[in-house]
Amino acid sequence: MAEDYAPCDSINDSLNMKEGANDLLVVCFGEMLIDFVPTVCGVSLAEAPSFKTAPGGAPANVAVGISRLGGSSAFIGKLGDDDFGHMLSDILKQNKVDNSGVRFDSTARTALAFITLRDDGEREFLFFRHPSADMLLQESELDINLLEQARIFHYGSISLISEPCRSSHIAAMRIAKKSGSILSYDPNLRLALWPSAEAAREGIMSIWDQADVIKISEEEITFLTGCDDHTDDKVVLDKLFHPNLKLLIVTEGAKGCRYYTKEFKGRVLGVKVKAVDTTGAGDAFVGGILSKLASNLNLFEDEKLLREALRFANACGAVTVTERGAIPALPAKEAVLKLLGKVPPG
Repeated sequence: MAEDYAPCDSINDSLNMKEGANDLLVVCFGEMLIDFVPTVCGVSLAEAPSFKTAPGGAPANVAVGISRLGGSSAFIGKLGDDDFGHMLSDILKQNKVDNSGVRFDSTARTALAFITLRDDGEREFLFFRHPSADMLLQESELDINLLEQARIFHYGSISLISEPCRSSHIAAMRIAKKSGSILSYDPNLRLALWPSAEAAREGIMSIWDQADVIKISEEEITFLTGCDDHTDDKVVLDKLFHPNLKLLIVTEGAKGCRYYTKEFKGRVLGVKVKAVDTTGAGDAFVGGILSKLASNLNLFEDEKLLREALRFANACGAVTVTERGAIPALPAKEAVLKLLGKVPPG
């Protein structure tokens, strides 16, 4: 069942409520973890000769991605009071992400994920969270001041899987919405982490109608709607586009993305590169579009500007897949513009 929130009357009301704060701030909520990435592709975890450790976790990736692009971002979440946890918090700080919303748990470890890379750069995951610290964030530990400053509040669905983090997530949404934030949602389906497929579907959809911006993949369309044809605009609009939604984006990997608003819809072609590791590509895309949106909320209403922003976001994802790991591969703005300068507009 969906949670109830009092929506803001308009985007302008949202901006007025931010007067005096950092009105470009994007606050990302959820998990941050250590990815163990094999040094060679095309082998199982057991066959991998060695692994490279890399910081990851979708919301944290997005926060770093925005900062690398020159934007303003913050991260709210919980890490283990261990070497990995403190390293991750330091990485946020080194990347100019506000980490004042990070909390540490002395009773649980920082989450780990082992990633299998196929020859084409696609991935499979093995998670260690039994439970991990990110699952134990309490509502009382939320940085309310940070939430109230957010122009955009971004989150995924992994933080909805178990308590107490689920209640903290819902509370953070409520605070941000009440303060006038735009709510951005990337479900980032990781089915292995949920008790069942049905629990995943219900959990992801339980907050669906509260978001202003949603980014989903083709795989997630099939999973959430039960329809095999993820390219069918009617399926997307009828089953996933809700009345409060300002922008729905469907990422299509190397092919680019589709976009839907109340006024228009279309497709923006991807930027072709040789993929080494697709880890973090979707998060780089989200960081790209949110960095553009934070500085210009007219993207919702101007299709030309939106298409330019989505082309930029596609390029952010493209640069990322040319290197291994998530956060280490996230691009600076200069690298994105350099890539875009080599290809004609899509």
